[in-house]
Amino acid sequence: MFFSAILLLLLILPHKWYLCMWLKRISILNYKNLEQVELNFSRKINCIIGKNGMGKTNLMDAVYYLSFCKSPTNPIDSQNILHDRDFFVIQGFYETDSGEPEEVYCGLKKRVKKQFKRNKKEYSRLSDHIGLIPLVMVSPADSWLIAGGSEERRRFMDVVISQFDREYLDALIRYNKALMQRNTLLKSDMEPEEELMLVWEEMMASAGEVVYRKRREFIDEFISVFQSYYSYISKDQEQVSLTYESHAQDGSLLEMLKESRQRDRILGYSTKGIHKDDLIMQLGEFPIKREGSQGQNKTYLIALKLAQFEFLKRTGSQTTPIVLLDDIFDKLDASRVEQIVKLVAGDSFGQIFVTDTNRDHLDKILRKIEGDYKLFEVAEGVVTERRQEGGES
Repeated sequence: MFFSAILLLLLILPHKWYLCMWLKRISILNYKNLEQVELNFSRKINCIIGKNGMGKTNLMDAVYYLSFCKSPTNPIDSQNILHDRDFFVIQGFYETDSGEPEEVYCGLKKRVKKQFKRNKKEYSRLSDHIGLIPLVMVSPADSWLIAGGSEERRRFMDVVISQFDREYLDALIRYNKALMQRNTLLKSDMEPEEELMLVWEEMMASAGEVVYRKRREFIDEFISVFQSYYSYISKDQEQVSLTYESHAQDGSLLEMLKESRQRDRILGYSTKGIHKDDLIMQLGEFPIKREGSQGQNKTYLIALKLAQFEFLKRTGSQTTPIVLLDDIFDKLDASRVEQIVKLVAGDSFGQIFVTDTNRDHLDKILRKIEGDYKLFEVAEGVVTERRQEGGES
């Protein structure tokens, strides 16, 4: 009950302080199975129905791409081009609360560098775009947060923090560069030069300390919001926890790297550092990976992503993120579906995209909202807007 009360306070706080940038229109050419799509969206809820494999997730994927400069499902850009085509283009036309337009363009041609532009001006670094249009996506692929390795859970922290903290993203980029260089030296046939190895270790340590500090601060604040959402959706049926673990908790990263150098040389990779950080996810006193049912795991993941939404909204630019809910109702009982519907239909959320194969779930959401919505149907990569009751489109 305690965490449900916290969530209630979060939801009833005034929302007028938060900015909103919503996706007014999208244009897609040759992206995955979407040959040509031109759609105008609602600024509140956009429901997308269709059978599996028809292209619902690909449409969500394109919206995600406009925020993060990459696909959430396939990082190899050339593989996202429609078969037998040479390029893809995604254009998003956004609008702020004040009516100011924002245009984002992404174009990729085979064997040519990807272009990413804001208002027709190309970015010199793609990382400069991250955070402009905050976005949270919930999808079946999130199951790897629980079932997968620690890399998935680190990526979760990186995606959240990078959207509101430029220093974090820059430190993470520096750390990964230094890690790659150190690993190259460790694999070398020749004994690495001491001074050169130390250069990369010092960069790893200095950047790693920044990443560790910011991850720790984020998780310290994030936990109570996450637990509140889980408690609300489950109606206080279970207790969950989230714990951050890092080598940086045990002392100086630089000293650890020096001490592990000989062993790392034998193994050919770096065994110590913030690239080994992890999040320990528990249901009660046990790992949720081992003890959780499908419904509990799904609830845990949805609570994580809704907490991500709440956290992003209240940090950085205080912009309400766009939310993508891809097939989230599967494996959930009616009670938990009802709680999620209450949340997303409320005023605390901005623009929402939700997909499902079951029209009944979407109808439940539409019956609860007061205001604008649009309904789309996807079949074989063709997206059609369906008319609302009463004949209005």
